[in-house]
Amino acid sequence: MRGSATARTPAAHRRAVRAAGALVSAGLLLPLLGAAPSPPPSDAPDQASSVRLQGAFTAAAAEYKVPQSVLLGVSYLQSRWDAHGGAPSVTGGYGPMHLTDARTAIAAAPHHSEGKEDPRGDDSRGVLAPKAALPKDSQLPARLKTLPRAAELSGQSAERLRTDPAANVRGGAALLAAAQRKLGKPLSDDPADWYGAIARFSGADDQATAATYANDVFAVIHDGQSRTTDSGQHVALGAVSGLEPEPAQVRSMGLRKAPTGETECPSTVSCEWIPAPYEEFKDPQGNDDYGNHDLSDRPKTQRIDSIVIHDTEGRWEGVLKLVQDPTYVSWQYTLRSTDGHIAQHVKAKDVAWHAGNWYVNSKSIGLEHEGFLTAPDTWYTEAMYRSSARLVKYLSKKYRIPLDRQHIIGHDNVPGTLPSTIAGMHTDPGPYWDWQHYFTLMGKPFKRTAGPNGGLVTVAPEYAKNRPEYTGCVKPGDKCTPHGSAAVRVHTEPRDDAPLIKDIGLRPGGGDSTIGVNDTGARLSTGQQYAVADRQGDWTAVWYLGQKAWFKNPAKQPTAVDASGLVVTPKGDAKEIPVYGRAYPEKEAYPAGVPVQPVTPLPYKLLAGQKYATGGKVPGEYFYAPTFDTAPHKVVRGKDTYYEVQFGHRVAYVRAADVRVVPSGS
Repeated sequence: MRGSATARTPAAHRRAVRAAGALVSAGLLLPLLGAAPSPPPSDAPDQASSVRLQGAFTAAAAEYKVPQSVLLGVSYLQSRWDAHGGAPSVTGGYGPMHLTDARTAIAAAPHHSEGKEDPRGDDSRGVLAPKAALPKDSQLPARLKTLPRAAELSGQSAERLRTDPAANVRGGAALLAAAQRKLGKPLSDDPADWYGAIARFSGADDQATAATYANDVFAVIHDGQSRTTDSGQHVALGAVSGLEPEPAQVRSMGLRKAPTGETECPSTVSCEWIPAPYEEFKDPQGNDDYGNHDLSDRPKTQRIDSIVIHDTEGRWEGVLKLVQDPTYVSWQYTLRSTDGHIAQHVKAKDVAWHAGNWYVNSKSIGLEHEGFLTAPDTWYTEAMYRSSARLVKYLSKKYRIPLDRQHIIGHDNVPGTLPSTIAGMHTDPGPYWDWQHYFTLMGKPFKRTAGPNGGLVTVAPEYAKNRPEYTGCVKPGDKCTPHGSAAVRVHTEPRDDAPLIKDIGLRPGGGDSTIGVNDTGARLSTGQQYAVADRQGDWTAVWYLGQKAWFKNPAKQPTAVDASGLVVTPKGDAKEIPVYGRAYPEKEAYPAGVPVQPVTPLPYKLLAGQKYATGGKVPGEYFYAPTFDTAPHKVVRGKDTYYEVQFGHRVAYVRAADVRVVPSGS
């Protein structure tokens, strides 16, 4: 993957940023975070193969009189030049230019309305259900219909635009040229003259997002980029310096000014305030109820120690209606796929209902990314990855949240609260979210940090080359489209045909784990750390769900790298210790009027001799908040403390009194 992230700001770019900031809002657009260009890899494809896509950019730029650097810069921000085998993105975007066809962007089930998980994750209330079904997708925005428009402009069929990368690039060039003409600008060979056309290409409906998108493209053009695509073609954009774009062009585009309100976002993203309602109402039985989040005063009352990454399983407009339903659920931020625009709904100090685990909800911030885990193949735009990375880095610094995979977690890493809730927990963002690229954008790529005796491994497969087989993306049992993946499977023995590790929480009857795309029972994920249990040839074993779990880790294409750190192991002569899905205080800590929450272990055991990577010590806490009136709300904090551990695919907790903490290599 790419090297460490950079945030360089040339003089010309600084001038553009200042102008855009004045246009939109003071200080909105500061230096942008990007990824440093990649040199051609040692196994780079032959020159003839590379010329095909590079040549397509050259030819399309000449045909439509669009500067090649503009065409390459826009495409990089959309797809990083990948074609994804003709599969649509999470918002129905195709090919290197991410030309959108809304018909592929529609799904039936919103993120929190399928499955058995209660998003709030606290039995002080009943399970939540939405007041009404999501709206039908009858009015589709222009940003989801760029492929049909490109077909009209270029004279190419929609099918060819979807499946032929060269045709797709031509369609993108036609759209950019049309946007330039609509702005009354000449088809200049100076990239700086194309600021407004680039902003329009984003499809954004507000000035701040359009300007942020254009600034991102110009940052790519200034820094240059170079990488080998998913089809094995090496594409390069040479750095272009000295550009002086005209951000004021955005003013003439008739875009709205999005209300920033009470947003808490870095100045390098476009952020809009669309509040989730805190309202009281009557439930279907006529009882007093409220939603869709709880007021609090974090971090004064409780530390915010994690960020949960979700995907929406629904389209932007419908998801925004969902989060504004007072009878349902909430999360802090939603990110849009096409242009990286961010909407904030709940203040960070307040507790949103999103993770299915009340302990996690009360100490986390939830980010929903527009997209679908499986339907039918999935990929996310570079624009959304970059916006999300900037937001997470900002929140991490503000709330002192470590930038690692035990604190920046997926919804699929959140543990069930009780044995009965494990099977119903959600599985997004799933195996196709590119954690390595995401953390590289935050300046924290996963890499080797120790020698072979470090005692830990960090999961770090090469995303594009790591293509485990999955089923169930479209129909149960049917094979999914081959796709790069951040996940690695674990077996009971060091051989490919050995059974997968069993998860007795997911299948109490002892059923086998599967290769289903939503089955997390035998799955490691990029960035997660595990204690090494054994090594044998190309295979490495780690401690996982109380078992020795083997995964293939060949030296020529490693799926994990050596690391070191702290691990926990049972204290004294204990043969086993319990594992928990929440870190609740002991019963003696609860004051009168606050119901004692049972400290119920999960069905797993941490056995003597086993070690598990720890994300640190956490207090035993329970946020009591069952009423609209906040007066009786209280944070109960006990004497018991816990350690968060990477126990399986999901994190878990063990009592500090039950374990000792030792260096991983000891």
